[in-house]
Amino acid sequence: MNIGELAQLSGLAASRIRFYEAQGLLPQVQRQANGYRRYPPQILQTLKIIQCAQQAGFSLDELKQLLPGCESSDVDHEALLQNLERKVGQIEEMQQHLAQSKAQLLEIIDSIRDRPEGMDCSENAERVMASIKGGRP
Repeated sequence: MNIGELAQLSGLAASRIRFYEAQGLLPQVQRQANGYRRYPPQILQTLKIIQCAQQAGFSLDELKQLLPGCESSDVDHEALLQNLERKVGQIEEMQQHLAQSKAQLLEIIDSIRDRPEGMDCSENAERVMASIKGGRP
């Protein structure tokens, strides 16, 4: 298939596909007599893997190590598993940090809502800020 078809099927711009190829994420493809790239059907699956991995937080350098056939035809399955497990660990750490941040923000929201009766907004803001600095909203 040509790059236009691949772009349409993958939802990626042709320039993005060429970029992935230049970065070594896609194997070099055959060129037709007119110079156009000719992509095999399995490239579509590789592009889907790249998109999914990027959404999961993998950098392009990490992807180069994970994708079979990018730089070598040998896949080190143990290294692949270790890299994937490491990324899962990083995601779990990020989730924990986000959960803590969310809990802190919810406490601040509750503190703002629970302002003493008759207290104006600026006084309440000072009260909330003082409690944040003190470690408790």
